[in-house]
Amino acid sequence: MRVRKLLGWLLGGALGYGALGVAAQPAQAPDARWRDTFSAFAEADRLRMPEPGGIVFVGSSSIRLWPGLESQFSGSAPVVIKRGFGGSRLADCAENLGQLVTQYKPRQVVVYAGENDLTEGRTPQQVFDSFVAFVRGVHDALPETQITYVSIKPSPLRATLMPQVREANRLIAEYVADRPRLDYIDVYSKMIDSHGRARSDLFVDDALHLNAAGYALWREEIASRLR
Repeated sequence: MRVRKLLGWLLGGALGYGALGVAAQPAQAPDARWRDTFSAFAEADRLRMPEPGGIVFVGSSSIRLWPGLESQFSGSAPVVIKRGFGGSRLADCAENLGQLVTQYKPRQVVVYAGENDLTEGRTPQQVFDSFVAFVRGVHDALPETQITYVSIKPSPLRATLMPQVREANRLIAEYVADRPRLDYIDVYSKMIDSHGRARSDLFVDDALHLNAAGYALWREEIASRLR
């Protein structure tokens, strides 16, 4: 009898501790690198939460640094939301979906990310896996939302990564091809010259970020694919 009581007490305590442990787990906080950026997003939402049914642009610095992005696509949706955070990886976008995408209940998400993943040593397969995680996370919460992936660009600064860029793009393009509510925009092929090298005329002096001509090219390619 004493043994049964002791076992019951231990089991009950373990279950209670497990339940408390689950309840006590805090919501995932963004990487410290983007704490200020995420705080700014939250403050903007507090002042005026965007109406649902718009378009969210999410991703790395190519989104964050796009001047006038919201106004350039304002004719495509009543609400255009820019949620770029510099240095971010596709994995980071997938891990912070609640703050970046799903809380806005958009009808479409345009995502550019994956280049920084490769730069930090992740493989094309890992970039692809992050994209699949992103898609599943969005569609679990918002099954009817269109997801549009902008291919990884060929940055002159990262010319040695071109084979990995092409492979990651190929994996994602093939995945998107036969699945509903997914789209793939190929900017890569528009940004290389006849020799397969990145077009330097589309980049600022750092050979990494886009200039006005580069963004004009992106706008043309993306605008026709917005729902």
